[in-house]
Parts: sequence; C-alpha cells; structure tokens
Amino acid sequence: MTNEDMLAKLMAQASTQGSDLITLRAIVEESSELGANRVLNKLGLEDDDAHQDLNELRELLAAWRAAKTSASKAAIEWMVRAVMALLLIGIAVRLGVSELLR
Repeated sequence: MTNEDMLAKLMAQASTQGSDLITLRAIVEESSELGANRVLNKLGLEDDDAHQDLNELRELLAAWRAAKTSASKAAIEWMVRAVMALLLIGIAVRLGVSELLR
C-alpha cells in the first residue's frame, strides 16, 4: 500500500468514524512522509545513492569555503605587501636615496 493510499484510507476513516487521536496522528504521520518523499523526488534525491550525493556536496562546499578563505587571506597579504612596498619607496624618496645611487 502506498502512502497516498494509506492517507486516503485514513481520511475516509476519519470522515466516517470520526477522528480520534490515533487516527489524527496517523494522518499527520502519513501526510508528513508523503510530503517529504515529494520534496526528495523534486530534488532528485529519492534514489539509494542520495546519501552519498549529499556527502559529496558537503565535501565540495567545505572545499569551496576553504578555498574562498585562503584566497581572501592571500589577497589581503598581497595588499599589505603592496602598501608596505609603497611606504618603503616613499621613505626612500624622502631620504634622497635616489641621489645616492647616481
């Protein structure tokens, strides 16, 4: 029996016999499972390899975050080096080092 069939049966039972707490819980459980399966189906994660696919996506995302962090650190380091080099050049020009080289 599929989830849709079970949910339809529970809904029919609730409408004919009234809805006690057990029936309501069963309806909620079946409809939740049916909704979760629909979402997984729409995302393409309903097969047996879905768990492995999600693990690979997590690893890829972690690698992307690490690369992004590393790239931003490298960019900041290069900017600091450029500012320091410009500062040294400015100090050298102020002290007249260019005349010493002539």
